[in-house]
Amino acid sequence: MDIAVTPPWALRNAPAMDAEQFQLWRTLLEERTGMTLPTERKSFLETSLSARMRELGLEDYQTYYAQLVTGASESRAMEWSILVDRLTVQETGFFRHPGSFALVKAFSREFARRHVNGGTLNAWSVGCSTGEEAYSLAMVINECFAGARDKLFYGITGTDISLPTLARARRGVFPLRRVNRVAPALRERYFQPHDTQHLQVTATLRERVCFAHLNVLDLDQAPMENLDLIFCQNMLIYFRRWRKRQIVNRLAARLAPGGVLVLGPGEITDWQNDNLEREVYPDTLAFRRRV
Repeated sequence: MDIAVTPPWALRNAPAMDAEQFQLWRTLLEERTGMTLPTERKSFLETSLSARMRELGLEDYQTYYAQLVTGASESRAMEWSILVDRLTVQETGFFRHPGSFALVKAFSREFARRHVNGGTLNAWSVGCSTGEEAYSLAMVINECFAGARDKLFYGITGTDISLPTLARARRGVFPLRRVNRVAPALRERYFQPHDTQHLQVTATLRERVCFAHLNVLDLDQAPMENLDLIFCQNMLIYFRRWRKRQIVNRLAARLAPGGVLVLGPGEITDWQNDNLEREVYPDTLAFRRRV
C-alpha cells in the first residue's frame, strides 16, 4: 500500500504578500469583477490565494498570477472561475431581509389584483449566490398566486458570477440549519428530504427558477428586459460609488413600467433616476419605474 506523503509546500503558512503584489491582485479582481478589496482584507486575500496555490502545487503569488493572465485560454477561464468562487463572499440565507420580502409579498398581491384576467410576473435575483434569495422570492410569489394558478404565472432568473455557486443553486439542496429559518408552513410545502442532514427544494418550485452565469460588469449584454421585479441585495457593498450607480442605472433600464427594483437598505445613497420614483415601504430601499 502506498503511503500518501504531504509535499513540503503544503505545510507552509500563507506566504507574505507585499504591497505591490496586493495592488496587482486587487487591480485584477476589480478589472474583472468590479469588486474592490480594501487594505484590511489583505489577509483574506493571502489566505484564499495560498489555499488554492497549495492545491495547484504553486509556491508564489507571481507564478499563480501569470497562470491566470497568460495561460491557455480554456484553462485560464476555468481557473479564474474557481478562484472567483473562493474570493466572493457567499453569505446568504432564506428571507434574509424580512422587510424587503414583505414588500415583494405586497407587490405580488398588487400584481395579482391588476391581472385578474391572467399574466406573468418576471423577476430577477441579481447576485443570487447559492440560490436562497431566488427560492425565497419563488415561495413568496407562489403563495400570492395560489388562488389563481390557472391564470397567473411567474418565472425567476437568478444570476451570479461564480459557476460553482450556480451549480449548487440549481441543485437546491441545503443544510437543515439553513432551511430551519424558513417558516414551518413554507418548509413543509416547498422542501423535501434529501438525506439526514439536508433538504431539497421541491421540483415544482425549482422549475420556476433558472440560474445563469453573469458578471455584473456585463449587465448591458444581459438578455433580461421588461422585468416586473428586480431584487439586488448584499452585492453593491463590494463596489466603488461610481460603479454602484452604473450598476443600478443599468438594472433600472431593465424594468417594465410599474416594475419594482429592491435594493439592500443603505447599500447606495444619494442616487436617483428620472424614470424611477421611491417606493415607500417600511425598512426597505426600493424604487418603482414610472408608468
